Amino acid sequence: MTLEVPLAFNLQRRARAEAVGDAENGAMLVAADMGAELTTRPRALQRYVYRNFSQTQDGRAIVIDPDGTLIADSLGPDDLGTGYATRGRPELLAVLRDMRPHSEIRHSETLGQDILVAAAPILDEGRFFGAVRLTTGVGVVQDRVRRVVGGLVIIGLASLLAGLIIAFALAGSLSRPLSKLADAAKRLGEGDLSARAETSQGTKEVAQLAESFDEMADRLEATVKAQREFVANASHQLRTPLTGVKLRLESAIAEAPSEEIRHQLEAAETEVDRLAEIVERLLVMARRVERGGPSEVDLGDAVHRAVERWRERATLRGAMLDSIGEGGRAVGDPADLDQVLDNLIDNAITHAPSPVLIETGRSGGGKLLVAVEDRGPGIPLEERLRVTERFFRGRNAPPGGSGLGLAIVRELVEKWGGEVAVTTGTQGGTRVEIRLLAADGEGP
Repeated sequence: MTLEVPLAFNLQRRARAEAVGDAENGAMLVAADMGAELTTRPRALQRYVYRNFSQTQDGRAIVIDPDGTLIADSLGPDDLGTGYATRGRPELLAVLRDMRPHSEIRHSETLGQDILVAAAPILDEGRFFGAVRLTTGVGVVQDRVRRVVGGLVIIGLASLLAGLIIAFALAGSLSRPLSKLADAAKRLGEGDLSARAETSQGTKEVAQLAESFDEMADRLEATVKAQREFVANASHQLRTPLTGVKLRLESAIAEAPSEEIRHQLEAAETEVDRLAEIVERLLVMARRVERGGPSEVDLGDAVHRAVERWRERATLRGAMLDSIGEGGRAVGDPADLDQVLDNLIDNAITHAPSPVLIETGRSGGGKLLVAVEDRGPGIPLEERLRVTERFFRGRNAPPGGSGLGLAIVRELVEKWGGEVAVTTGTQGGTRVEIRLLAADGEGP
């Protein structure tokens, strides 16, 4: 359709040029016929013009002598004898001056519209008898142009319709295998490791892409299966010795010779319980990897579980755990948040044995807040931006740490689109805030 616009203009110009040429040729033929009429019957010229041209629709034929005087008119004899060529008829002036035919499309001030004019000299045996001028409206030319443009429009619309039909057919043949591939990718991302594209339809490139996707899914399924089996086997192998250690500790606690030894054995039993929890968590994580894992976590439940896990150990280290807040559901994984809280609480009761407060609530930007705050010596301002880096240890950090706790916290939180901020607590000490995206638009 875009190419047809300039084509239509070119055809319009060509149609106008052909009309002008045809009119000029017609004027020359009429002039040749009138030359014989003038030489044989000059007084019958008016009857000749009126008889042959008075019925022409939107047209007129006139004849002037070499002086420009009107001597014949298809409209009648009323204006005969007037000086006609000098009244703004450039085509007649050109013929009288050059004795050559002249034709054009011009605007008529008298009629107030465009007209097609053609004038030719009347010659006979070298003698110049005057000129004939034929005029007609440009409706004929416009009709011809409209027919041409109409034909182009019909051809263009037919081509466009055919192109749309072909495009829809091609789009369907391309989109169907791609839609199937996209559906398989979505199911695989949601944890369905059996999802496969299994399509040979579409172009060669689409078929190759589907084949590569299926190969990738096969490798992924095998990898996850091997990982699950490894974690399950390792956890099973660890449970047996852990159970044996716990039984021996319980027996040793019952037969402890002194209170001090009893406390030490109870602390060891607590650590064995903690190790057993980690092993169980590994099993849970393996199952979640297999099925895609949950996407939401209840902050109130996570904090409650953390307090229950750490209350006894915190008491043994001279600390006291408390929690406040309204909870809420955030985007994340319960196992990840459990590990985050374990690291933060462990840091707080190890490095700053004091009352430790775990707070939940709402933060700005559609996020929910989990904060662990202690009343210890705090972290110097210049070290706060680096404490979440791997292996970073501050100047006043006690010996024995690895510098990985807060780094692991940051990585787990950022995995779910959250962020970590280390600030000063409301009563001194350190406050570590975890901000997670609210699930289902619960944020403000």
